[in-house]
Amino acid sequence: MESVLDTLQSRLQHHFSDPDLLTLAVTHRSFSADHNERLEFLGDSVLNLAVAHLLFERLSELPEGDLSRVRANLVKQDTLHGLALNLGLAEALRLGEGEMRSGGQRRPSILADALEAILGAVYLDAGYGVAEALVHRLFESVEINPTMQAAAKDPKTELQEWLQARKMRVPVYRVVGTTGAAHQQTFEVECEITELGMTQRGMGGSRRAGEQAAAAAMLENLRSKTQ
Repeated sequence: MESVLDTLQSRLQHHFSDPDLLTLAVTHRSFSADHNERLEFLGDSVLNLAVAHLLFERLSELPEGDLSRVRANLVKQDTLHGLALNLGLAEALRLGEGEMRSGGQRRPSILADALEAILGAVYLDAGYGVAEALVHRLFESVEINPTMQAAAKDPKTELQEWLQARKMRVPVYRVVGTTGAAHQQTFEVECEITELGMTQRGMGGSRRAGEQAAAAAMLENLRSKTQ
């Protein structure tokens, strides 16, 4: 396992001062009670900020709404899954036996979440500048152009744009419950719009999927109230 992590650090072009952070970042909840979900939460924010900065510089002609849509394309699960495979992250994952048998090493949600956890770990290990540079390296091989704005919006992006158009803050998402075995959990996520005093919940096979479901429920509720 140590040699696999050494190889991963070489591919990341970052060698950890605290190797335990990397070990934690590749640890799925099916393997241990001490797992990577808190790092994933942190890395999600690092990723969004770093990609936003990248797009701000590279697509200077696009307005805010279109930039948000391009960013949604870049930070979605499919894109992160591809980046994780390119890094060889699948070989470094620490998974429980059940998750390994069910193909967890190649599951897009697990790999995307682990990549975000690694970004969170790099941020804690060396600061935002190093983490941002890693994000920029990861996306060097990804084509970024203004036509990406034409892609369909996911519910989280659509809800965020709806709120921003009305000068409201972005929604808050929180996991309120999990069910099922450790290697095959369902996440219940709550979406809250503080200024409107509204909450909606959604379910999904990952935190990310639960957030999208909760955002979709919130959008449906908002539309019904404005009809």
